[in-house]
Amino acid sequence: MTVTELVSYEDALASYDPVMGLEVHVELGTRTKMFCGCSTSLGADPNTQTCPVCLGLPGSLPVVNATAVESAVRIGLALNCEIAQWCRFARKNYFYPDMPKNFQISQYDEPIAFDGYLDVQLEDGEVFRVGIERAHMEEDTGKSTHIGGATGRIHGAVHSLLDYNRAGIPLIEIVTKPITGAGERAPEVAKAYVAELRELIRALGVSEARMEMGQMRCDVNLSLRPHGTETFGTRSETKNVNSLRSVERATRFEIQRHAAVLGSGGTIVQETRHFHEDDGSTTSGRVKEEAEDYRYFPEPDLVPVAPAREWVEGLRAGLPELPRLRRNRLREEWGISEHEMQSVLNAGAIDLITATIDAGAPADQARKWWMGELARRANEQGTELSALPITPDRVARVCELVADGSLNDKLARQVIEGVLAGEGGPDEVVDKRGLKVVSDTGALSAAVDEAIAANGAIAEKIRGGKVAAAGALVGAVMKATRGQADAARVRELILEKLGVQG
Repeated sequence: MTVTELVSYEDALASYDPVMGLEVHVELGTRTKMFCGCSTSLGADPNTQTCPVCLGLPGSLPVVNATAVESAVRIGLALNCEIAQWCRFARKNYFYPDMPKNFQISQYDEPIAFDGYLDVQLEDGEVFRVGIERAHMEEDTGKSTHIGGATGRIHGAVHSLLDYNRAGIPLIEIVTKPITGAGERAPEVAKAYVAELRELIRALGVSEARMEMGQMRCDVNLSLRPHGTETFGTRSETKNVNSLRSVERATRFEIQRHAAVLGSGGTIVQETRHFHEDDGSTTSGRVKEEAEDYRYFPEPDLVPVAPAREWVEGLRAGLPELPRLRRNRLREEWGISEHEMQSVLNAGAIDLITATIDAGAPADQARKWWMGELARRANEQGTELSALPITPDRVARVCELVADGSLNDKLARQVIEGVLAGEGGPDEVVDKRGLKVVSDTGALSAAVDEAIAANGAIAEKIRGGKVAAAGALVGAVMKATRGQADAARVRELILEKLGVQG
């Protein structure tokens, strides 16, 4: 089915209620793999970070990564989950070239964390509670690179290359309960949930959760049911969606696609689907297996995991301030509205602004520069704020130079431009470009005299009481000094020389 065959989103929601299930895989930031001592660092040559365990060679035995277990418990606690007193690993059996053992060590009916929830805040301030079914530990697979063909996928490829460096990297899979009641806001809820989960994971320090690097990826399960019915429809699963925007788009597309199929009398196939960034569509992958197709059974080479209650409570006591609570606290400290804080969150600027404040900048000034000039430049470049080549320390220094009168806003923007261009820190850019505010009274006085002489008619208006006309003379002085004069001081001098009280 092509995009042009979809029903409108409004028509889809007029007949059906969407039901979602989101499965998020988080790659943990451990130094070694889940069941062996191989490095997890990025950038190594293919197949150089492997051993008999992660290659599944006969006779090799896995050993559980203790840090990964701790990370799983901390994630479960932060998601308000119950932590199992006893759980074990299972073998999930299926053949795929990037699975060297032909099974994945995962957890099935005995996850380490279960029955939790995460409250997410939507753009208008509404809070939506998403139930968490489970969070379980497992290992990642290797990476297949398909050569030839137009799409980079296996279909049409001439051959494939396999890199097992990623095989065995620790993962936490977080599975929601069926998400109902979102209605037309289902795509927004899906995006907000993944965004909140990413912030939580980062706050815990267990992963950088960079979606563009595959450290966090989302599978979007979706079905529709006619209004007034309780039975869930057949679901599709859009795999490995790797950006917040794409989660929202994939959800919306599948709602429209399902409605079109059902509305035409067709049947939804339970299958996995691929998301396409270019047009926001999904295409069929393979028929989706049921749990029994994986022939789960307990992993015989690993002992059960039984987290001690004292240890679990110690981890609970050590949890950091969770993102939503932190945002509410910062919003009050900064004196901004919920809408303004939502804009800061959407821009990915909370940590940048906080670090700039910690470096000495006033809160309003830190927010002004990150959400103004720097956000504009990030948008122009199509990049994230955090990817700009400027640090919070340097933004704080710009704020300091403005506060002490060394720079005005116009000059500060030029300083930021220089820092982003790699010309050094703010002070170096000021020196190299000669950008300091002209504060010498003699130089300013001369520039003001010239402006008055050249604009006699305006000067007479000011003498006659039209003080607002002073703006024209201020502009003339600013132009003559290339914007480097202190505008407030220039205005004072103009009124003083014309004998007018400001």
